[in-house]
Amino acid sequence: MANSAPPPPGVYVPAVVFFDENEELDLEAIKAHVLRLARGGVTGILVQGSNGEAQHLSHDERKLTIRLTRETLNQNGFEHVLVIAGTGGQSTKESKKLCEDAKEAGATHALVLTPGVWAPQMTKERILKFHRDVADASPIPVMIYNFPVVTAGLNLDSDIIGELGQHPNVVGTKLSCADVGKLHRLTSTLPASKFATFPGSSAVFLQGLISGSAGVIGALPNVAPKAHAELYRLWKEGKMQEATILQAMLGHADWELQKLGSIAGIKAIVTKHFGYGNTNVRGPLTPRDLEAAGAAATEKLEQLIALEKSL
Repeated sequence: MANSAPPPPGVYVPAVVFFDENEELDLEAIKAHVLRLARGGVTGILVQGSNGEAQHLSHDERKLTIRLTRETLNQNGFEHVLVIAGTGGQSTKESKKLCEDAKEAGATHALVLTPGVWAPQMTKERILKFHRDVADASPIPVMIYNFPVVTAGLNLDSDIIGELGQHPNVVGTKLSCADVGKLHRLTSTLPASKFATFPGSSAVFLQGLISGSAGVIGALPNVAPKAHAELYRLWKEGKMQEATILQAMLGHADWELQKLGSIAGIKAIVTKHFGYGNTNVRGPLTPRDLEAAGAAATEKLEQLIALEKSL
């Protein structure tokens, strides 16, 4: 725990996983996706974030996809690309086990979602205890994952996350609430050398950087990793006008992706435009038919993909 450090700043992507027609893991499609993301310049890949259908996978499948991601990166010269694993379970015991599995499979950091089944009983004290207990036991540094949509509305405020940030093995957070005010409170309270604060949406990528974020962990880099790496480069070079124009494009495309259903939408877009994968998801999710959605539903995404292919 003494050597716990946050992941380096940059662009991170919660990668989708692909399934065959029997809803079994499509390993070749998963590898193809990992390689396109790495070649697109991402800093790290989050395996089993919400876009990775973590709750739809068995423990063995979760461990397999982490290992497959790490091995695929290593075998293709991308040893420097980090692998972060989503390790939130519905009990403290399960979450601890998932952190151990993640370490064994090659992840450097764990992203821990707050249990949401018993939301009315998840008081501030119980939330703090859960995350501290997991952080105490985890063999790798942990980050706090705040995503009210998938935790029955539980929305950790900056006070709770700030308290957890004092733990020596808690090194960051992903704010899928996309609350820039909360993000700025955290970045101005916890030093970046100890705690990395990431927005969980490309719609506030640049806004987060201005407020001191460590980058982004968002769904849209599944579609356009190069465009996100380009925005990050523009920001670092102080080219704010160009960065602002690109941010507008990301914001519009991210909104379209949300309306397409995010996970199913990502798979449909990737399959259509990048020559691998398929639209299969695990039930109760259902595939997305882009033709049925109509051209207007993906107009901004198409513009972003044209830019992506030009970079």
